[in-house]
Parts: sequence; structure tokens; C-alpha cells
Amino acid sequence: MCRQSATVCLTKTPSRQHRAIPAPAERLCHLADPRDRRGRRHTLVSVLLTAASAVLAGARSYLAVGQWARHAPQDALERLGIRPGGPFAVRRAPSASTLRRVLTLVCPGALADLLGSDPAGAASVAVDGKTARGSRTDTAPAAHLLSAVVPGGRTVSQLRVPDKTTEVTGFTRLLAPFDLTGVVVTADALHTHREHAKWLVEAKKAHYLLIVKGNQPGLAAALRALPWKEVTSRRYDREAGHGRRETRSVRTLTVTDLGLDFPHAVQAAKILRHRTDIKTGTVTRQTVYAITDMTAREASPQAIGRLARSQWEIEALHHVRDVTFTEDASKIRAGRGPENMATLRNFAITTLRDAGHRSIAAGLRETSYAPFTRPLDLLDLA
Repeated sequence: MCRQSATVCLTKTPSRQHRAIPAPAERLCHLADPRDRRGRRHTLVSVLLTAASAVLAGARSYLAVGQWARHAPQDALERLGIRPGGPFAVRRAPSASTLRRVLTLVCPGALADLLGSDPAGAASVAVDGKTARGSRTDTAPAAHLLSAVVPGGRTVSQLRVPDKTTEVTGFTRLLAPFDLTGVVVTADALHTHREHAKWLVEAKKAHYLLIVKGNQPGLAAALRALPWKEVTSRRYDREAGHGRRETRSVRTLTVTDLGLDFPHAVQAAKILRHRTDIKTGTVTRQTVYAITDMTAREASPQAIGRLARSQWEIEALHHVRDVTFTEDASKIRAGRGPENMATLRNFAITTLRDAGHRSIAAGLRETSYAPFTRPLDLLDLA
């Protein structure tokens, strides 16, 4: 059953083995086709591969995806699995309306799972949400998407947060299908809840590093009151880039005997950031508190600082979707279109990262130079 609805969206329950299949076409075979059996000209897999290839070539809308498909040559359509028809065995690409209809109907949770990266064995998984601002209508709020990302900016999966609720309700549903044994889950202060901490440690055998802010006033006050001046376990990092110099100080303190009331809490961390704008000389200072179930042996100040920074990778991913794919300007609103197009953008980013592209914008430009061969090569379509 789908995690987002009460409908059956998979021919088989997705497992780690399904998600580990290297070829996207074989993974997508496990999706159930939401269309009526009558009148189908194209298979679901061929339609989804066409859309994914178009997004890899730089398409940002249904219209652009349809234009890419309309101009695709016969050899590209054959690689996409488009079947020949008529007396001359001509392959006809899915129309823009067919592509739009499929992307508004296909199950978003299953599509995101099958096109995502497996988090098993990863050092960490970052969880955060993003609103597709252009999907707002007169009668409905914009789609809010909760995502999980592993180091390197590769998306694990994504779920749409139901209207009139918050990201908190989707946290366990998002991560439930995955093996998180030994993985450190990082999240911002919105997800610093006792139930989440218990579920991660007890049910998923994972670790957590959670930020503590004003939404947990008692816990935040207890962390601020800890004897930080006496702490000798600390780490300093300095770096320059993006027009600024930054110095970070990380102090950690074992709190098992200090009466901190939070499930499985072992260490607390105080992260102090100093940033200097090179152009203006403006200095900003920020203090962040975090809590984790890892011992000092499992997570040194250096490791905690690295894990805290891994949370920024999901924010960087959202930035790429906004700037490179202009997601916030997209007017895709109907049905499941906003989340499925976001999944295709995530998949394009992951595919380009796996191909060695550090800059997604540069990677999209490179694929656009050979729009009907390079994307298909990246998707390993024979």
C-alpha cells in the first residue's frame, strides 16, 4: 500500500533488492499503471523514462517534456522502450497530454522510493522539507515536500506532507521502509521530539543528531545551562568561500549523569559559528545546540561538527532545485504532479552526481548538447 494513500501503487512491495537494481527501467517495472487498460499506447515505464530523460536534458515543465519527446528520433524512442506501430513500424513518442496525465496520476511515494538512493550503510541521512511555492492555488496551499538525503546530495525518498499538518507527521512514514541500522539521522529543531528519538533508536536501530531551539523551551534552557566553560573536548574549523570567512567551534559534553530529560540522550553539543563577510566586513555570530544518543567514543567533536554540516546538504539540494530547475516558479499544480516532477528533478541531480558532475547547472548544459543520447546513456538505456 502507498504511504500517501489507501491505493495499491506497486505490483510488489518495494524492497531493498528492488531499490538496489542498477537499471532505472527495471526498477520502474514494479510500479502499477494508474491508467485504464483500454486505449494504452505506451507502457508506463516508457512514459516515465521519457519524462526522466527530458528533465535530464533540461526540461522544466510538462510542455518542455512534451517538446523533447516530440523531437526525439526513432533510435532514441527505441531505447526508451516506445513500441513501433502502423504498417511502417514507426515509433510515436508519448504526447504532452499523455506525459502530463501519467505524472499527475502515478503514485508519488512509490516513484520516489524506486528512483531514490539506498541509505543502508550511509554515514548519515538528513531530513528536511521544502515548499513548491508555484503549486499554490486559490483553494489549496502549496505542496510541501519532506525529503531524506544522504551525503553527496543524493535523495533517498520524498513524501508530500498532507495539507493542514506539519512535517512532524511525515517523519516516520518517510523513513519507515529503509534499513537505517547504524545510520545517523540529522534533522532541524522541528523534528526534535521524544517520539522520533525513541523510534529511531529502538525501532530502526539508528542514531540521531537533533537540533534544539525554542520549540523545546525546557530542553533548550537545560542545554544552555550546562557547564560549557569547563568543557575541554572541542574542535575548531576554519574555511573561506562564497565571499565569507567562517570559524566554527564545536564543544561536546556527556550528559548521562546530568539529568537531561530526553530519550537515549548521551551527548550534547554547542556549535558556535563566526562568519565574516569579506566584502563588507560584517561579522555574524550564531550558537546552535544539538543532542545525540552517540557516546564520545562514537562521535567526537569533529564528527559531530561534520554531521551538523551534513544537514546543509539537503538545503543545498533544495537550492539547486530552485535556482537551476526554477522549481518555485513552476506552475505545475494538478494532482500528484508537483511531487512527481520534484522526484524527477531529484533523480536528475542524483544521476548527474553519480556521473561526476559537481555543478548540476554545468551537467545539464553538457547533456543539452546531445539531448537525445547523453541522457539515455546516463540512464543506462541500451
